[in-house]
Amino acid sequence: MKIINKTILLIFVLGFSQISFGQKNKVVNSVQAKKESEFYKIVDVPMPQGIKLEVGGLALTDEDKLGVSTRRGEVWLIDEPYSKNPKYKLFAQGLHEALGLGYRNKGFYLSQRGELTRLEDKDGDNEADIYKTIFSWPLSGNYHDYSYGPKFTDNGDMIVTLNLSWIGGGKSTVRWRGWMLRISPEGKMTPIATGLRSPAGFGINPEGEFFYTENQGDWVGSGRMTHLEIGDFAGHPEGLKWSDDALSPLKLKPTDIKDSSGLTLYEYSKKIPKLKAPAIWFPHTILGISTSDIIYDTNEGKFGPFSGQQFIGDQGHSKIMRVYMEKVNGVYQGAAFPFVEGFSSGVLRMIWGSDNSMFVGMTSRGWASTGKKEFGLQRLVWTGKTPFEIKTMKALADGFSLEFTKPVNKRVASNTATYKVTSFNYLYHKTYGSPIIDQQKAMVHKVEVSEDGLSAKLTVHGMRRGFIHQIEIPELKSTTGEKLLHNTGYYTLNEVPGGVLMSPTIKQDSNSKKKVVQVKRTNKMPDSWSNGAEKKLVISTKPGLKYDVSEVVVAKGTKIELTFNNNDDMLHNLVITKTGIKSVDEVGDMALQLGLDGADLNYVPNTDLVLYHTGIVAPETEEKIYFEAPNTPGEYWMVCTFPGHSKIMRAKFIVK
Repeated sequence: MKIINKTILLIFVLGFSQISFGQKNKVVNSVQAKKESEFYKIVDVPMPQGIKLEVGGLALTDEDKLGVSTRRGEVWLIDEPYSKNPKYKLFAQGLHEALGLGYRNKGFYLSQRGELTRLEDKDGDNEADIYKTIFSWPLSGNYHDYSYGPKFTDNGDMIVTLNLSWIGGGKSTVRWRGWMLRISPEGKMTPIATGLRSPAGFGINPEGEFFYTENQGDWVGSGRMTHLEIGDFAGHPEGLKWSDDALSPLKLKPTDIKDSSGLTLYEYSKKIPKLKAPAIWFPHTILGISTSDIIYDTNEGKFGPFSGQQFIGDQGHSKIMRVYMEKVNGVYQGAAFPFVEGFSSGVLRMIWGSDNSMFVGMTSRGWASTGKKEFGLQRLVWTGKTPFEIKTMKALADGFSLEFTKPVNKRVASNTATYKVTSFNYLYHKTYGSPIIDQQKAMVHKVEVSEDGLSAKLTVHGMRRGFIHQIEIPELKSTTGEKLLHNTGYYTLNEVPGGVLMSPTIKQDSNSKKKVVQVKRTNKMPDSWSNGAEKKLVISTKPGLKYDVSEVVVAKGTKIELTFNNNDDMLHNLVITKTGIKSVDEVGDMALQLGLDGADLNYVPNTDLVLYHTGIVAPETEEKIYFEAPNTPGEYWMVCTFPGHSKIMRAKFIVK
């Protein structure tokens, strides 16, 4: 094992007595966030000016000091992190993008790009003296080779996950990319499972079982959380390249998986027993766009009414979701709900403080987020007030059982029209992402409200195994007249109690192949352009949610052929809006509200504020549109309205 003494590294020490704290209090940035703040308050952890705390990992020491690893290769030690005047000390530096942090046996552990490392402070001066390699893995040099963790098992072993490279798609360019690994403190490595694409978040439940979150991409229709056991395959075939290794717990090959079968992941898992269907789906753009950390509520009611449930971060939407999980016929599944939005940057890491508040570590550089700051560290504090929420959602053989945090108005709750249920799914294929497919309405046939008003049993017609079930209850009220703080949930139905689905089928036409005509998206040159386009524009993308131009200048009335080339590794569109910054802001906000119809509409709302637009353009592809520049000179805008992108990805379209 390698041991590097601190004398090899230049340790930089700041004199904090003269440093002022530069971060101002968080400004709640949406109507929903203001409502949520009555129950859960977001509080800044003050940060000295000059420190770029792009959080990659969080861990508390035995002395209740907060360790923070960063994407810039540092580890900071924060004393009194709950106070208005925390004290920062640079504990370690010179590391390679540390996207995780743990603390055990008086030392920090973290995943760098190419190794799992232990940091030790031998002389008690709050600076690392020893950088010790526990286990290393190969490096390819690809920018997308992120490494995450560790999380500790009960016996002290560590779990890490390794991201795939990106080369026009997810690639396992070196051994164990796309895998979850188990590593002992002595450096013995055991592969657990593969099929991972971008496993930024993972956790170990109180029973010692492993779960990980996945981000939309190739082979991944939408964000999801999967229960991983030894030998499981989570869906992305690239990691199967290494299944011939003597240590591999499975022998499945990449060639065993078809690029496109026309099936959902749940359906395909019935053909490939090692393929694991997700326990939870997070509908893309509706419940975030880039799922991150998993944290279990172990506070026994000191963080509100959700003890035992999970909280899931989302980096792109700067929010946290909530998950109620249950085990049915030995299979994990459950419901996902919105929880708290409005964090200052992209949520990547979460841990519990000793005061039962939640530390939230954030970063957005290169991974832009709705929270506009490049980095941040905040605490989420329960105010002591209980929100009116759907507390749990459980599967029945013929419906769902709902539990509420407060007694409901029985008259409203007993009305079947109060509830709307819609089921839908995603395709499992090599293509980047998936549209929502096979969307169908179900019918709530009967409602039985409990005597105490805290639960309701819904008998539902039209349930479908293997589908996500959206439930909407916008008009439900508590006995005191409150409406639900969040009135929508999403249940992933893999199994039903007893094993036999008793919900009657509803015959209806599927809209999985519906085509929406959008008149402001013209992909064919108009016949009236006898001499062709007068100006040809090519606009591409840059990393960090950017177009490759900051502005375009055209003459009024010009016939334009615009080619939008998406050479990024995520989905984008290009929408031209009316003049004024207010127009582009409104269009972006409206795109966030499109719900299940968003993908069919290319996330372009039907509004006069939109002049012209492309469709959603997948990575490494392009689309041409044709239009005439407005006849009124002014500063128009180009913007990507894919939810979460519009606040950052925009450029001026100037007409002279």
